[in-house]
Amino acid sequence: MRKERTGIVVSTKMDKTIVVGIQRQIRHPIYGKFIKKSSRLFAHDEQEQANEGDTVRIIEVRPLSKKKRWRLLEIVARAK
Repeated sequence: MRKERTGIVVSTKMDKTIVVGIQRQIRHPIYGKFIKKSSRLFAHDEQEQANEGDTVRIIEVRPLSKKKRWRLLEIVARAK
């Protein structure tokens, strides 16, 4: 099973690459308060169809470059 993540496109300035921001909430192990954690993942976008602000689904693939280990699966919602 390959990992899938949903996030918002932060940058499309590179050629055939998008940067996707992933937000998640975790519970603090001692205090129980929810903490927001974020990460930025580099994903391959062959047709360059995603734009900044779009909500996208990405899937884990073999390493494509130094930082790129994800591929665009689908665009869930377009930016307004």
